[in-house]
Amino acid sequence: MDKLIIHGGIPLEGEVCISGAKNAALPILIGSLLSDSPIRLANVPHLHDITTTLELLGRMGVSLTVDEHSGIEIDPSTLTETEADYDLVKTMRASILVLGPLLAKFGRADVSLPGGCAIGSRPVDMHLHGLKQMGTDIKVKGGYIRATSSKGLRGAHIFMNQVTVTGTENIMMAATLAKGDTIIENAAREPEVANLANYLNQMGAQITGIGEATLKIKGVESLHGTQYSIPPDRIETGTYLVAAAITRGKVKLKNTDANQLKAVLLKLEEAGADIKVGKDWIILNMHNKRPKAVNIRTAPYPAFPTDMQAQFTALNSIAKNQATIVETVFENRFMHVQEMQRMGADLRIKGNTVICHGQQKLIAAPVMATDLRASASLVLAALATEGETTVERIYHIDRGYEYIEEKLQQLGAKIRRLPGSWKGEDA
Repeated sequence: MDKLIIHGGIPLEGEVCISGAKNAALPILIGSLLSDSPIRLANVPHLHDITTTLELLGRMGVSLTVDEHSGIEIDPSTLTETEADYDLVKTMRASILVLGPLLAKFGRADVSLPGGCAIGSRPVDMHLHGLKQMGTDIKVKGGYIRATSSKGLRGAHIFMNQVTVTGTENIMMAATLAKGDTIIENAAREPEVANLANYLNQMGAQITGIGEATLKIKGVESLHGTQYSIPPDRIETGTYLVAAAITRGKVKLKNTDANQLKAVLLKLEEAGADIKVGKDWIILNMHNKRPKAVNIRTAPYPAFPTDMQAQFTALNSIAKNQATIVETVFENRFMHVQEMQRMGADLRIKGNTVICHGQQKLIAAPVMATDLRASASLVLAALATEGETTVERIYHIDRGYEYIEEKLQQLGAKIRRLPGSWKGEDA
């Protein structure tokens, strides 16, 4: 496996362009299954999870054309297969999203129970409960979800017991072609959900309440092709902003949207960053000052995102004073803490809280990535560390960050990728 070698202690400075959002692109790609004619997508990031999704669609018989400018044309009319195999689904939890479109369009789906990052329990129960309310017969057998809807899906009033992004997306996609109206209460409000809804509406769906906790979907007979551009990745944006803050640097991020990052920007300002925003750019300047520790509590959007928790743990590890980070979304998302402790971070886990005592500097050490955002946080910690740090098992990073070493090099970081030597078990 590849690894990253990082020589830290250099303030980042310069400009970098933000890629299309992985968490928006995956459901949009899968949502194309609902169309009767070709779809054209732009600004699709080049990531391992995107490649896996395209392979999954290709195995189903979907015709795909990828160009050299981050564009993809998808023709779902050639689909011949309604099964999502384990060998692909095991690596990516978002694969469960094929369930709703396949049921809505073809009345059947066989989908392997999904995998993905080992960051805690993310059950599919709410997906299945909602689809059952819409008239689906579901059996879970042999590691597969076997679902049929011989009479077609029907609208239903569905209350989500907890906020779930993929659950909301799955049911929303299924409801677009259901008979009658569907109401989803306690729906996820994340920008990626809103983007999927806007995309589906461009295809002819009738979805209202976009960006709110109650979504209303009026079922239609069919959906048609469209052109759509994947929005910028708010988590990639936040990660590079923290990279600048942790190294006391100054960066300008282009092709991004500050409106989707209000909670993160407020915390960075609290940490001492000078931030300016425009229509599609953000500038962060630390004026060579050490950041101040900030208290964090994760929660569903529009609160502080769980996908930025690990990055702020890295920031707090070298910041002034003490702070706490409370994780309320996933119960097993502190696996990066032990690796940061190898670098000299004074971090202590107590239940769902990390107590952070900021250090003047960390110590270079070999560390191992355990999930996507933990990988990014170890890279950030290494950027603030004098000496050479090795980050192993970076295939996690490649699932969600496009050309991360090249972009950091643009900002002045000394970072390079090498073939890895890790011989341990995969997570």
